[in-house]
Amino acid sequence: MSQTLLQPIPDEVIRTLRGQRVILDFDLAAIYGVETKSLNKAIRRNPARFPDDFMFQLLPEEVASLRFQIGTSKPGRGGRRYRPYAFTEHGAIMTATVLNSPQAVDMSVFVVRAFAKMREQLLATATLAKRLAEVEKELLLHDAALRELYEQIRPLLLPPPDPPRKPIGFSVNERSGCYRVPGSRLPSAKRKNRS
Repeated sequence: MSQTLLQPIPDEVIRTLRGQRVILDFDLAAIYGVETKSLNKAIRRNPARFPDDFMFQLLPEEVASLRFQIGTSKPGRGGRRYRPYAFTEHGAIMTATVLNSPQAVDMSVFVVRAFAKMREQLLATATLAKRLAEVEKELLLHDAALRELYEQIRPLLLPPPDPPRKPIGFSVNERSGCYRVPGSRLPSAKRKNRS
């Protein structure tokens, strides 16, 4: 098949459900160039090729959530009447072996590349998250050291205290006055007792 007909698989086609990266049956059918009905028939004819780790059917709650995410119509209104199937990487590749479409064989290579690209992105994200955790840990250590250093330097950064001000007005700096007032006794005066 010519390379002009083969286009890369968009990233939004690969979803994460139940902790696994999967492609839904209608997306896989579009990639392989067949109808969803034909793809599901081929799967039902070959159940031994699709164990639980290759493919699973969505739960009603997952279908309801999916309906809000991608805008599928409600059953009975012209939309799907059955819950979609989700294919893991191995299930998507196995689907190419049960379909009789020449495009399915060619597109299986692109499915593998799309999952490999997703795996690389997740690995890069995990590596980046690990590195960010290490940097954050180092920053916390540096932050504690800087905080301690700041507490030590802070008194030096504060302006010096104001010198004590002299009181306004006149003040006498005498120890005690040696003045006598006539007729009074001062306790500081020493008198000899003449008895």
